[in-house]
Amino acid sequence: MSDLKLVLAKDLKSYFFQNLNELNNKSLCPVPQETIFYSSVVLDRFALSASYFDLNEGRVREKILGMKLLEAGQLSSEAQKRTYQEVGDMALMICGYFSESVNKKIVDLSYYAQIGKTAYGRLNNYDSRFLDVPDFYQIFASSFENVTTLINILAAKTKYEDPRQSLFEKAIQGTASEQEMLAGGILPLEKKVS
Repeated sequence: MSDLKLVLAKDLKSYFFQNLNELNNKSLCPVPQETIFYSSVVLDRFALSASYFDLNEGRVREKILGMKLLEAGQLSSEAQKRTYQEVGDMALMICGYFSESVNKKIVDLSYYAQIGKTAYGRLNNYDSRFLDVPDFYQIFASSFENVTTLINILAAKTKYEDPRQSLFEKAIQGTASEQEMLAGGILPLEKKVS
């Protein structure tokens, strides 16, 4: 019990923003602050597990993002906008906060990252502004991997006493990606060519 910490915050969105912003400020390749704010809004919205599932004929089913992305083209403009945002946001959560859950799936994180970037890119055609930033969703799509890496590091805070411990272990083992290392403030070693 003595290892547990109590975290006080005004609300979840503030907690996520503060922590992601802190990580972003330490990153060697920071993302725009608007993307941090949007990410904290998504993390807050998806705090309840009901957001991850569809209810169909009285059965709860996991959302199939690839199918939702494909079927969105057949919907009305407003429904397309909602669907692209939902798919992008779900992919952000899967690649960021729940990246370990993909280990049990047939597809890998790059599949979900591509779905997320595609969804945000298409959303930009319907609603390109967020916080008065033009082409916000296109910018967000191009920062997708960096944002999900920051979220993944934040998720590790709840699992390790030192949130960077897992990143350092991965760096030592050579399994950390260059983006993870840059987001964590670690300069990747240069490989020597002989």
